[in-house]
Amino acid sequence: MSTDQMPKENQSMLAVCVNEANTLYLKQVPRPEAKDGQLLIKVTTTALNRADLLQKRGLYPPPPGESDILGLEVSGEIAGIGPGVQTSWKLGDTVMALLGGGGYAEYVAVPEELVMPVPSQLTLCQAAAIPEAWLTAYQLLHLVAKVRPNETVLIHAGASGVGSAAIQLVRLCRAVPIVTAGSSEKLRFTEQLGAAAGINYREKDFSEEVLHFTEEQRIYTGLQKGEGKGVDIILDCVGGSCWEQNVRSLAADGRWVLYGTLGGKTVDGDFLGKLLMKRGNLLCSLLRSRSLQYKAELVRSFTEEILPHFQLTDPPLWPVIDSTFNMDNIENAHRRMEANKNIGKIIIKIGKS
Repeated sequence: MSTDQMPKENQSMLAVCVNEANTLYLKQVPRPEAKDGQLLIKVTTTALNRADLLQKRGLYPPPPGESDILGLEVSGEIAGIGPGVQTSWKLGDTVMALLGGGGYAEYVAVPEELVMPVPSQLTLCQAAAIPEAWLTAYQLLHLVAKVRPNETVLIHAGASGVGSAAIQLVRLCRAVPIVTAGSSEKLRFTEQLGAAAGINYREKDFSEEVLHFTEEQRIYTGLQKGEGKGVDIILDCVGGSCWEQNVRSLAADGRWVLYGTLGGKTVDGDFLGKLLMKRGNLLCSLLRSRSLQYKAELVRSFTEEILPHFQLTDPPLWPVIDSTFNMDNIENAHRRMEANKNIGKIIIKIGKS
């Protein structure tokens, strides 16, 4: 990986950019300034997301006005405070932040509403794994699906960053998480996190396993055989390739939340008819394209309702770290995610190694 010639130190920063061959490389670029209502963060760490892989290939451009540098979350220190900032942050405070882009760089300017304190017992590496994954999981469960205690939630990609967060959040609200994953290693890990059941989708029809689990669970809690069979909520980042199994897994009046299409965007067959027979609710959600007002309210709610549990809950919530790479080795980090090898988040240390 090459590094371009460096302009004056106080005007530039090192960032990861994408060339015409969709390859990542290091380059000196202009350093952002904290504009009205923004904080400038000196980035210590960022974390990979599936959106980064899509953006690198030109399939998921940043929203208008956002940086075209990859990276949707960071941790670091406040290095600048823009005019009009109303919060009480100080220079040097350790923070983590949700971004629309720009995380693969030494500095990023962020609206103050999207910045959160780092829980005292977490490292900055751990903190970088929280904003995108945990806010996404929180949004899907509480704002979109409106999860309730004792409901059963099927989480696809249970060992991913969002999946590992969702398992813990489902447990926190006294609901029951069950997951799918593609290896026995990943399933063992999700059970350690609190999954009540794990299904290897490569080896079994997960809908058969879901129906069996929910049948046994609901008989145990006093319902009659066949009554209310299926899950109340599905968190689905897969999409097209498993729609029939999803519909079959869904309980009557259940909520199916689609937030990704890793398994394809097209559907063939009697999709609407089968969903209608279940009276199923198909809900779709993306976070990156939401308005600043929406994200600000999400961050505020998460900070108040969830962030204290990273310290106070016994056992506390914790971000799952798969591996850590230096900035100049980021292509290997992307390859690890592309190969679906990660359990939890892949972290990138920003700066010269």
